[in-house]
Amino acid sequence: MNTLTPGLWGVLATPFRSPDFTLDTESLRAEVRLFARVPATGLVALGVFGEGMALNTEEQADVVRSVVDEAADTPVVVGLSARTTAVAVEQARTAVDASGPSLAALMVQVNSGNPDVLVPHLTAIHEATGAPIVIQDYPVASGVHISGAQLLAAVEQCPFTAAVKSEAPPTALAIAELTGSTDVPVFGGLGGVGLLDELAAGAAGAMTGFSHPEGLRAALDAWADGGYPAARDAFAPWLPMANFEAQPGVGLALRKEVLRRRGVIAESIVRPPAKVLPQRLAALIDAHLSAIPVEVK
Repeated sequence: MNTLTPGLWGVLATPFRSPDFTLDTESLRAEVRLFARVPATGLVALGVFGEGMALNTEEQADVVRSVVDEAADTPVVVGLSARTTAVAVEQARTAVDASGPSLAALMVQVNSGNPDVLVPHLTAIHEATGAPIVIQDYPVASGVHISGAQLLAAVEQCPFTAAVKSEAPPTALAIAELTGSTDVPVFGGLGGVGLLDELAAGAAGAMTGFSHPEGLRAALDAWADGGYPAARDAFAPWLPMANFEAQPGVGLALRKEVLRRRGVIAESIVRPPAKVLPQRLAALIDAHLSAIPVEVK
């Protein structure tokens, strides 16, 4: 089974239009074009910050089709929001049908800390679709906690694993435990706030969303050329914005608003019950934008 190519895998936000929160596929395509200019190694549709769990089946398929069509030859990972096997299998079939040959893998959230539960879940999704699986450990979103040893046991029993996305704080420690015991690539996430330490711990790259993915690209390129010192210097100007966007609860609303101010998406609304952007935080965005390097248009 092929594993994911190391590098930058950009997680796409799902834009909506007011007042009815309908999908804005034109803005979604503009996001894809932003990542193409960076460039990204691959894309992730319907990740946690893609609000996949707020979309019905038809909308999920529409998002995937739009991303794949705009992405051309760029590989795409599609996230599954369900943690119940039957529903996850249904979402997986929708994703496979909508993505066609562009599908690199399905990203599946850990649904149990017990490998005896997790492995059959992952296996059922793979067997129903034939797709490789990215195992996502994101306890803040899922509420599920799994130890490094338990996660490694699941990876060993799932030869169809294309990558692990490790987002369990402290992420550098979790990633180091994984990369020390498996050849499957392990990616960091969480908006890139821990990217430097994650790379030092053996991460294959970043699989995350950020309103300025060119900052992530700069850090990864610098790491390849000059290791930690070069990556630190390259990422330092972008890190305050990444940290700003990573605030729990309102991070998605913040990221969408920054994307709107960049002219990438038309509106920054999030679907209820997601938290809207507090005005006191919105007032800080211009200060962050003024402090980062020149943007890629």
